[in-house]
Amino acid sequence: MNKAKTAVKPTQQSKSKSPLLELKNVKKHFDVTEGWFTKEREYLRAVDGLNFTVKKGETLGIVGESGCGKSTTGNLIVRLLDPTEGEIIFEGEDLTKLEGEKLRQKRRDIQMIFQDPFSSLNPRMRVFELIAEPLRTHQTHKGEDLKKRVYELMDTVGLNEEMAQRFPHEFSGGQRQRIGIARALALNPKLIVCDEPVSALDVSIQSQILNLLQRLQKELELTLVFIAHGLPAVKHISDRIAVMYLGKVVELTTREKLFANPMHPYTEGLLSAVPVPDPEVRESRERVVLKGDIPSPVNPPSGCSFHTRCPFADEKCKQEVPEFRELKPDHFVSCHYPLESGKGTLQNN
Repeated sequence: MNKAKTAVKPTQQSKSKSPLLELKNVKKHFDVTEGWFTKEREYLRAVDGLNFTVKKGETLGIVGESGCGKSTTGNLIVRLLDPTEGEIIFEGEDLTKLEGEKLRQKRRDIQMIFQDPFSSLNPRMRVFELIAEPLRTHQTHKGEDLKKRVYELMDTVGLNEEMAQRFPHEFSGGQRQRIGIARALALNPKLIVCDEPVSALDVSIQSQILNLLQRLQKELELTLVFIAHGLPAVKHISDRIAVMYLGKVVELTTREKLFANPMHPYTEGLLSAVPVPDPEVRESRERVVLKGDIPSPVNPPSGCSFHTRCPFADEKCKQEVPEFRELKPDHFVSCHYPLESGKGTLQNN
């Protein structure tokens, strides 16, 4: 296998308007030290240096294996978790420095749709109260206006007004997720973080929820951060896609570029695992199987975090952390030897 050391020269950063959301070197480390008297602390590096932006009106998909830090990233954006380090800038304001009433007011603009639509809804509350709760908490609607707003939200997500007095357990999984979406929309947010919102649903229902989110984004001019571990769902809804591995983004580009020309070996491996419906294409395609399991975030590998599973890794990969750089317009990669740098593609090796 040819291992030419020619590196792709990075392009200049794309000039665009200020993003709605920007993460700068965001880290989240959890103390997992065992024992009261242990001197050396052990930390689980769930998120280990994220740098990306989300433009107004777009959908940024975040994808990766379980345990790569996707959900932790979502929780950090909405400030359900405080970062260990870094800045989370929303509309030019650092969310990590907000507390009390200022943070409470900012949360009206940033909402979240959770993975499990059953556990995220209070089983003792009826649908009307579940949707009305954020409106009452922030005192935006009262009396008839509150009632009108709740029914309006139910209609927006495809629920009948007659369902308002039912409890969550009386609904299917897809209907419960629609309730969760209605709650997230109640305060007219600018950004919604969707934490694997379709992974707990049947395949036939997944497409309905994805189409609903797409429609709402266009009608309400929403910005979405869509987290998933399956590439088909991310491909369906996203404008740009960030691929995460062991707490870091290893590739970030548009949906079209990612699926047509992935530049990171890990991304190539993920794409190879996507089922292909055409039997002729499926049989002719060479599968790329990533060896081994994802390393522990408590003791991550030195150098490039992917080198323990990468078929192209050498001594440089084991010792030096690759820079996250823009190799092509709007195509960022963290790899010493991207797939177009002379080592060839995984399909040809």
